[in-house]
Amino acid sequence: MGVFESLTFLGPELLLAVGGMALLMFGVWRGDSVSRQISIAAVILLSLALIAAAFSPAGQGVGLFADSLRIDAFSTFAKIIIFAAAAFAILMSDRYLAGEKLGRFEYPVLVLFSAFGMSLMASASDLITLYMGLEAQSLALYILATFNRDSRRSTEAGLKYFVLGALSSCLLLYGASLIYGFSGSTQFDAIAAAAAGAADRTGLVIGLVFVIAGLAFKVSAAPFHMWTPDVYEGAPTPVTAFFAAAPKLAAMAMFARTLIEPFHQMTDDWRPVIAIIAVASMLVGSFSAIQQTNIKRLMAYSSIGHMGYALIGLAAGTRAGVSAVLIYMAVYIVMTIGAFACILLMRRRGGLTESIADLAGLSRTNAPLALILTALFFSLAGIPPLAGFFGKWFVFLAAVEAGLGWLAVAGAVISVVAAFYYIRVVWIMWFDEPAPVFERDIGGVLGVTAALSALLMFPVVPALIGRLQQAASVAAAALF
Repeated sequence: MGVFESLTFLGPELLLAVGGMALLMFGVWRGDSVSRQISIAAVILLSLALIAAAFSPAGQGVGLFADSLRIDAFSTFAKIIIFAAAAFAILMSDRYLAGEKLGRFEYPVLVLFSAFGMSLMASASDLITLYMGLEAQSLALYILATFNRDSRRSTEAGLKYFVLGALSSCLLLYGASLIYGFSGSTQFDAIAAAAAGAADRTGLVIGLVFVIAGLAFKVSAAPFHMWTPDVYEGAPTPVTAFFAAAPKLAAMAMFARTLIEPFHQMTDDWRPVIAIIAVASMLVGSFSAIQQTNIKRLMAYSSIGHMGYALIGLAAGTRAGVSAVLIYMAVYIVMTIGAFACILLMRRRGGLTESIADLAGLSRTNAPLALILTALFFSLAGIPPLAGFFGKWFVFLAAVEAGLGWLAVAGAVISVVAAFYYIRVVWIMWFDEPAPVFERDIGGVLGVTAALSALLMFPVVPALIGRLQQAASVAAAALF
């Protein structure tokens, strides 16, 4: 396929790349006075990219640029959710950035560039393309983490993220070089053929372990999670909301494609590694979250634990397992965006509060916000019949079907521990003496986002749940 013909399948990426550069030049020309207009334009571009991805002509899947990129149902599923999450991140940030005097035009442009990188990550079918997409995303995220340059916490968060991110990239590149050395190619199809015909796969296994370590950093999986709590706490809250949503799905999609397409023949070699990382993530996330007093740090450890549950589905190494991962990540992103919308509503005397103690007695001072947070936290805990329960059900079921019953049991047991710190927050909201009242503003973009997220946690629309399951199944089939 020629270059120009290939470009017809890259509508979303072209919209984000060209549109982002155009908005960047416009912002440099006009300054921060047009930051709001650039934010609106960025949301429009993300919406157009979402539509372009949804109506992609790829059909059963097509390889582009010597098969270094693959446009198929799997990448389309991931892109739609990534673009939607990025658009909500921009919409949710407007009030916060204005209040903190951070309304600079670079913010929405950086979100666009990071979404462009995530799109490449979801489609990458070559180790070099994978790295390019990863770095395109990461460079934008490093800057976003330190966006509040007058804040010591924010600059520290950005520096930690950059240093540890560079380390993870080194691990990934070293693993990729080993895989290239033992397979003779960086393309996934060629690596799969080399793995299938290799008499001794030791070199490939060692390289794959390093690649897994680099990818585990990007999804905040233990023991490569050490950056997450400090970055989540130090970054501006809308940036943290973005970090907790879209990049997680992009990294998990990249994780799944990297393990399934080139290394499906080696499932028995990498499955124990993923299973151990999954258990470690669930344990670290659950037990570390119990002692947290800052709600952003609690959400950081919560995300570590949730990535562990998603990795259970990936450890299965089956179509049902990958489908369960996609369902789980879709539900997780909705829950997380809703929870951070509520956190952004925790304002008092014009300032944002982050202490869990400030939620005390919220049911008596702001009942709508308390109800929304309760629904979201119960869903995060996996309490039936909320959507979070069904997300865990699918990954546990996939693990059992793949002969990993012990991993499903471990996940179920650790879920009980994880439920404790969510229920503790709910208890504080409903039964403790009221703390000083938040600004009572449940309307606007934040209120609508929080309320809609909470509503989606209830299986009130069975057809919607069925469509999600069907779409995830079709997307997973594209990898096999």
